[in-house]
Amino acid sequence: MKKLMLMMSCLCLGLMACKPAEQEVVEKTPAALAATQPDCSLNFGIDAWEPYQYMTVDNKPAGLDIEIVKGVLSNMGCQFTVTQGSWTELLLKLKAGEVDAVLGASKTEDRESFAYFSDAYRKERFQLYVRNSNINYPYKNITAYLEAGHKLGIVNQYYYGDDFAALYDNKTFQPLFIGAIISELNIARLLDEEIDGLLEDSFVAASILRRKGLDKYIKPHNISLESADVFIMFSQESISPQQVEAFNTGLTQLKENGDYNKIVNKYSH
Repeated sequence: MKKLMLMMSCLCLGLMACKPAEQEVVEKTPAALAATQPDCSLNFGIDAWEPYQYMTVDNKPAGLDIEIVKGVLSNMGCQFTVTQGSWTELLLKLKAGEVDAVLGASKTEDRESFAYFSDAYRKERFQLYVRNSNINYPYKNITAYLEAGHKLGIVNQYYYGDDFAALYDNKTFQPLFIGAIISELNIARLLDEEIDGLLEDSFVAASILRRKGLDKYIKPHNISLESADVFIMFSQESISPQQVEAFNTGLTQLKENGDYNKIVNKYSH
């Protein structure tokens, strides 16, 4: 899933709040509470990406990714902690070993220089979202959209795939890419007509627009990127290959005992 290298400063707009202060929440799985393994504790970095990962109003981590990880750690008998921050912040913390893992990541050659990757645990698909008045844009793909000169909102550090990276490297198109630290900023810019469209995971965008009551004003266009595997990144500074292997074993167990499908099905409806 994610992440194209871009840099810009944090902006606060009416439809969103400034980036929240970093939070840390500690939860123990049932297996961890019963086990005598005080050294088995993994800290996961999460950003606000509902319905995959987010903090509830009572400051609890929730979402599809969170439930999958909790299930795996239960099989491992480990404690679960989270650190919340922006994607850019979490990548820096992962490199330094200040968080053990980051959820919802795409595998790239650059990231493999500082992180280990779990087995793929789900897929994601990014889609173009536009104002309702532009839902009939006549373009069949994102290249045609950019060739028409339309500005596109993307999220800093997200990786959208090799084909999209090639478009971003094209000097003709570079001025059309507008980066943001979180999706809500792109949504505000789209409403303010500062950009013409934005790319977001279809589940995430639907959740944000529904929660903010904006699904009548912003609609998914038929343009989408190819679906891609999503992984968990583990810090090479704090996690060993053996621990990653143990996590993958726990993930396999979660799939084989049927709990994985129960979690995914819950978020599919």
